[in-house]
Amino acid sequence: MKAAVFEALEKLVVQEVPTPEVGDNELLLRVRACAVCGSDLRIFHHGNPRVKPPQIIGHEIAGEVVARGKNVTGFEEGDRVAVGADVPCGVCEFCRAGIGNNCQINYAIGYQFPGGFAEYILLNETTVNYGPVHHIPEGLAFEEACLAEPLGCTINGLELSRLGVWETIVIIGAGPAGILMSQLARHMGATKIILAQRSRARLEMARQFDIDVLVWTQEEDLTERVMAETGGLGADVVVTACASPEAQMQAIGLAKNRGRINFFGGLPKGTPPITIDSNVVHYKECFVHGSHGCVPRHHKAALGLIAAGMVRARELITHEFPLDRINEAFAAHETRAGLKVIVKP
Repeated sequence: MKAAVFEALEKLVVQEVPTPEVGDNELLLRVRACAVCGSDLRIFHHGNPRVKPPQIIGHEIAGEVVARGKNVTGFEEGDRVAVGADVPCGVCEFCRAGIGNNCQINYAIGYQFPGGFAEYILLNETTVNYGPVHHIPEGLAFEEACLAEPLGCTINGLELSRLGVWETIVIIGAGPAGILMSQLARHMGATKIILAQRSRARLEMARQFDIDVLVWTQEEDLTERVMAETGGLGADVVVTACASPEAQMQAIGLAKNRGRINFFGGLPKGTPPITIDSNVVHYKECFVHGSHGCVPRHHKAALGLIAAGMVRARELITHEFPLDRINEAFAAHETRAGLKVIVKP
């Protein structure tokens, strides 16, 4: 089969590799769509301790079952399925508590397990038994279904942020995750959604979605605008959906008393530690937390939201590339020429 293999930093090579053989407890999928994620770019540029080259990366996946091990139940050849990233081990304290994204082994598709930038992907026994592998609802395209993975992550983020009805949320970062989160926030009851971005082009792309306030931070002071929009009180929830330490530091000051600040976007390797005014957290009684990845129930819920039209996934897809042009796909994502970039092996 053909696959894009991460061989070393800055080296992603499309080549022929053996098609996996299917064990009794495994599934083989024909990959129909695999979206590019910012974490794929971080692996490409900086590596990751869980990714040992040579490895096939990519974790926002949709495809169809082409072979099923004799012991596998619940799936048949020809089934259309979507696959997420985080795979619980299924047996540790965290996995048994339903928070497998905190599993200390921390398995993930496209990390320890081969990913979706390939014609086929083998789902091993652990993934089949415990992972985010779900049937795609009828009528939902593969390209849209693979966005259930990032949407599942935003569900996890807003659950942990306890976003409630009639609340104001500030999301810093108008990339795909920020726009998905904006759409989700509306359905969770947010009445004022403020989306901030330093790229004017990215902000203009977000204009087509149901967002109350768009702030171009190169031209306008975000803190002043948030305070003006909230009567000087700040937002109930502030999310940094970007890889910016400056945004994380600024987020503390944007929150209302008893507000929740979510560091949703991870920072690049080697970023210096941030500094925050802990007295602001102390006197405002703020809650600062993080979120990363999601668990299988989030992934399943995300598929349902997209299928129901509650989240407009199709409109986020701006670029599609064949596997042979994966380096162009990575470049399109990195230059922010669009929103979501899909590779179609």
